[in-house]
Amino acid sequence: MLADPSKWNDLKVTPIKPKTFQPEDVEIAITHCGVCGSDVHTLTQGWGKSKLPLVVGHEIVGKVVRVGDKVTEFKPGDRVGVGAQIGACLKCKACKTDLENYCPESIETYNSEYPDGVVSQGGYSTAIRAHERFVFPVPDEIESAHAASMLCAGLTVYSPLKTYGTGPGKKVGIVGIGGLGHYAILWAKAMGAEVYAFTQNEEKVDDIKKMGADHVINVNKKDFAKPLARTLDLIVSTADVFDPDTPISDYLSTLFVHGKFITVGIPDVDKPLPELHPFDFAGNGCLLGGSHVGSKKECLEMLELARSKNVRPWIETMPMKDAGKALMGVKENRVRYRYVLTQDLN
Repeated sequence: MLADPSKWNDLKVTPIKPKTFQPEDVEIAITHCGVCGSDVHTLTQGWGKSKLPLVVGHEIVGKVVRVGDKVTEFKPGDRVGVGAQIGACLKCKACKTDLENYCPESIETYNSEYPDGVVSQGGYSTAIRAHERFVFPVPDEIESAHAASMLCAGLTVYSPLKTYGTGPGKKVGIVGIGGLGHYAILWAKAMGAEVYAFTQNEEKVDDIKKMGADHVINVNKKDFAKPLARTLDLIVSTADVFDPDTPISDYLSTLFVHGKFITVGIPDVDKPLPELHPFDFAGNGCLLGGSHVGSKKECLEMLELARSKNVRPWIETMPMKDAGKALMGVKENRVRYRYVLTQDLN
């Protein structure tokens, strides 16, 4: 748990107030939790002031230990996961059309509030409670350490890939090959697309090729985008750090007519997108948009894709007591390509 923002990765084991148990809830004993860039942004206060004291972590896998009277999908002993969203109104148009991840009353897995005022606390802990709509069954063929990071990193890129038609005959670009970006390559290849990976880190090139990328483009090279003019159908950008000279207009030029640039990486609030001009969109009629995690329907599809195509992430496991070290590794971009914490708290 974080209590002092000036010591953002110095976390202490402390009792927390859990979600008030409801008839639709599932209580889970946590065995694994992935370490996400969102955890770093939240703990460093990069996304604004957090609701302290706070437990982060939203790539959670564990075993069901208790279910409410109205739960229909799960029973004690089931292996399940929870991602970055843990609540919604379940009444609005979005919720009723499998778009609950866009509910205006969405509750994030940590750093939000439940209707009764209890602050949501995340997965760097021993247990969590969640409404069954936001609990996902983990297929037997996928081990828990692999499943954990699929539930935010994996789902966050799967959703736009699926939404915008990734499949055979499509050319898809991935910007930023970190935790999310490596998943985007894995999913896009499993979905049958031709994959173009954009990176500024030459040390990752061999890894990127092993992940399955058909083309690797070094964005530090002058005029890197020119040979790709009007080539790509979709770009998914996972970059969560933007500078004024980030070449967004160059990326847009690589899109075919009405191609889409979807950014899923969210930088600190003081790091907006670089300045763009309408001319950047006019030539090819391209579109720029965002995406927010994914729905339960998409998560189940994603897990089935991982199961059926034997897609497995590149991860490093660490004991939960070393969460602070893992967080620093993410902040310093040393992780290859996702840390997953294993339960060792009492």
